[in-house]
Amino acid sequence: MGRFTRGELEDAFAAYQEKGAAAGATGDWAAWAEQFTEDATYVEHHYGTMQGREEIRAWISRVMGTFPGNRMPTFPIDWYVVDEERGWIVCQVENRMEDPGDGSIHQGANITILHYAGDGLWSYEEDVYNPAHFATMVAGWQKRVDELAGRR
Repeated sequence: MGRFTRGELEDAFAAYQEKGAAAGATGDWAAWAEQFTEDATYVEHHYGTMQGREEIRAWISRVMGTFPGNRMPTFPIDWYVVDEERGWIVCQVENRMEDPGDGSIHQGANITILHYAGDGLWSYEEDVYNPAHFATMVAGWQKRVDELAGRR
């Protein structure tokens, strides 16, 4: 048996999703960053590696405060796997753009790897995706926004 129960891991993962939903809705990512240990590592394949909660907070606030992050308010989870023996959660997250005005869905998936440290905190996150796919998705979303606004 691992250090943490499946229930504790599931509860921490549910809180992770709730904090992401709140941050996406408000644009305030401070509470989301608080769920990482002070010495956490965050590996983001496009932006690099952040070390420590404060660097994670500064990075996520900057990225999600500018386009296209500031137009990406929801992050549905398609599936996840819990490795309770080792304290890992691996999931597929959809980074969903806001509705362009016609109800269409524009999103890009990434695989997120989380390592749990206990007490509701994560010590590691890694997001794995193809930035070119995200660029294509965002361009398609912007094209649809422009079409609906009569700009194309």
